[in-house]
Amino acid sequence: MGRTTRYQGAIVRNDRILLINHHEYASGRDYWVIPGGGREDGETEEESVIREVREETHLNVTVKQLLVDEPGYPGGVYQRLKTYLCIPMAGEAYPGYEPEFEAAEGYAITEVGWFDLRNEATWGEKVVTDPFTYPLLQRIRVALGYNMDQ
Repeated sequence: MGRTTRYQGAIVRNDRILLINHHEYASGRDYWVIPGGGREDGETEEESVIREVREETHLNVTVKQLLVDEPGYPGGVYQRLKTYLCIPMAGEAYPGYEPEFEAAEGYAITEVGWFDLRNEATWGEKVVTDPFTYPLLQRIRVALGYNMDQ
C-alpha cells in the first residue's frame, strides 16, 4: 500500500499534548512532532494511529475523532495529513522507535514531552520556530476550542 497520507495522533491529557523529539542523523538537527506515520495493509485509519502512537511513545490510546484533515507540505513525503484526537488509556510515555528501516536510518526518537495547549510561551524555541509543528499545534488548538488569546 502506498503511503500518501500521514495518520497522526494528537494525544491530549490535562490540557497538554504529547510531542516526540526526532534527532536527524545527517544534519544533527532535533525537532518536535506529533506521533504518526503511514497506514499498513488492512488497517483502518484509527488502527494506524493507535499502532503508530504505540510504536513511537509506548502509550495505548483511544482515538476520539478526526481533528484536522489537510494537504501535506509541498515537496513532503505525504500528500495528506490526518490528525486524530487521542486519549491515553494505558502506559507511560517514553521514546519509542521507527520499525521502518528507511526511517530508522534517518533519525531516532530521543525524547517525549507534554506541551501545555493553554500556554504556547512554555513550548520553547524549537517548537515555536518550527515551520511545520507550530502551525499544526495552532490548528489543533483551534479544533479543540482553546482560546488563542490566552
